[in-house]
Amino acid sequence: MSNTGIIFRRELASYFATPVAYVFIFIFLMLAGAFCFYLGGFYERGQADLLPFFSFHPWLYLFLVPALSMRMWAEERKSGSIELLLTLPVSLMEAVLGKFLAAWCFTAIALALTFPMWLTVNYLGDPDNGVIFAAYLGSLLMAGAFLAIGSCISAATRNQVIAFVITVAVCLLFLLAGFPLVLDLFRSWAPQLFVDAIASLSFLTHFASISKGVIDLRDIVYFAAMIGFWLYANTVVLDLKKAD
Repeated sequence: MSNTGIIFRRELASYFATPVAYVFIFIFLMLAGAFCFYLGGFYERGQADLLPFFSFHPWLYLFLVPALSMRMWAEERKSGSIELLLTLPVSLMEAVLGKFLAAWCFTAIALALTFPMWLTVNYLGDPDNGVIFAAYLGSLLMAGAFLAIGSCISAATRNQVIAFVITVAVCLLFLLAGFPLVLDLFRSWAPQLFVDAIASLSFLTHFASISKGVIDLRDIVYFAAMIGFWLYANTVVLDLKKAD
C-alpha cells in the first residue's frame, strides 16, 4: 500500500499549501465554540460535560465536510490532472483511499484542535472523560462517513458547486432518516421492520449512541460499512468516467 501512502502525503500537504486549510480550521473552531457556548448554553446547564459541543457536530459537518470533499475529484477532472493520475502505476482503490485518508486526517486535525474545550470542562468540573473520548471517536467516524459520500459524489462531476450541493442533500437524508417526521411517512403503510431499517440508516442514531459513551460494535460497523461502501462506489464511478 505504498502508493496509498504517497498519495496520502501529497494530498495532506496540498491542504496546507493554500489558505483554504487554515480558513476551514478557523471557521470550524469558531462555529464549534459559538454553538457550544452560546446556542448550547454550556455555562447555563451547570453540568461538566461536552454534550452541547458534540450535539452540533452533525450539522457542522453537513456543510463544512462537503465544502472540503467537493474538490477531491471534481478539481482533478476539471483540470485534467486525473488522466495523469490514472496513467500512473496506481490502482483506483489506492488513489481513492489515499485521497480519502488525507481528507479524513485533515478533519481529525481540525477536531483535535478543539482539545482546549476538553481541558476547560475538566478545569470547571469532574466530567466522565470516557464519555468525552467516545464522543470524539464517534464524531471522527461520522466525519469519515460524510467524507466518503462527498468523495464519491465529487468523482461524478467536474463542477465543485454541484458536488457540494448534492453531497449536502445526500448527507441530509442520512441525518434525517431517524427523525419522527421522516419515519411517520412510512409507519402508516410499511411494516415496522422496514421503518426500523430506515431509522438504522441515520447518522444521528448511531452518533448519539456513541456520544453517550456507549461504544457498541454495531455503531462502529455501521460507520465502517458506510465508509467502505461509498469508497467502493467512488472507484466504480471513476472507472465509468475514464472515457469522459
